[in-house]
Amino acid sequence: MNKNFNKGLLSAGFGSFWWGFFGVIYFKYISFIGHIELVIHRCLWTTFTLVITTFLFSKGDIFLDIVKQKKKLFYLFISGFLIFINWGVWIYAIATNRIIDASFGYFIMPILSVMLGYIFFKEVLNKKRIFSISLVVVSILYLIIVSFKSLPLVGIIVALSWSFYNLVRKKINVDTDVGLLIESLFILPFALISFYIIARNGFNDFQISNPSMMLLIFLAGPMTVIPLFLYVRGVELCGLGPSGMIFYITPTFQFLLGYFYYNEPFSFVKLVSFIFIWIAVIIYLKDLHETN
Repeated sequence: MNKNFNKGLLSAGFGSFWWGFFGVIYFKYISFIGHIELVIHRCLWTTFTLVITTFLFSKGDIFLDIVKQKKKLFYLFISGFLIFINWGVWIYAIATNRIIDASFGYFIMPILSVMLGYIFFKEVLNKKRIFSISLVVVSILYLIIVSFKSLPLVGIIVALSWSFYNLVRKKINVDTDVGLLIESLFILPFALISFYIIARNGFNDFQISNPSMMLLIFLAGPMTVIPLFLYVRGVELCGLGPSGMIFYITPTFQFLLGYFYYNEPFSFVKLVSFIFIWIAVIIYLKDLHETN
């Protein structure tokens, strides 16, 4: 049991590190093709990668069972729309030097999820979690009142889209990867049409005449799926509480890369707001540790 728990921590930790470090480095490097084309290719090659993994892991029966259930398909259509927003805004943030703002969203996302769990599932909130939620609200209000221009809108959209995505997925409880495949299939027609329009007008960087560029862009699929598998495996082995604490590796590395490596501006106003968020996160993590 302890051995599996440690494996879970390692898997969730590496998945979180992949999202926060390798993911940022890769998508930032490839953002020269433009964030619109990059979002399109992330959708296309994530779908392609998940089709392969579904076949390799013999999950075809699970896939067919889900597509026969109209209620689950409806919810997956909604969650697919939410994950598309999340991917699109996050890549936009990466491409436009707003990595720190995106990290803001991932810092507050678990705390927002706690609030949504209380609203939609009547989950019990203790004093520490209520205080954490309050600090997040204070942080956002502070940015609005002091300087609306400092409000990290991309981070807030990332946090809301991912929190509501998790909320929808919790209502139907399907395999993470198979569910993501179905969500990707809902998005796929729009991605294909968009790619056709871009290619027809000669704006695409993905060309048969440039195989090295094709391979680089294709990696958008595995770069999305691999950390997902690692993190989900970690959740299975060590539970939601410990993996939830480990997840904070992701926004921490995003913040560090944005500030120290990509030299993004970080105003005093944002610093004060982040201090509120970091205090909320510490309180939330401490509560998670005590309740797990």
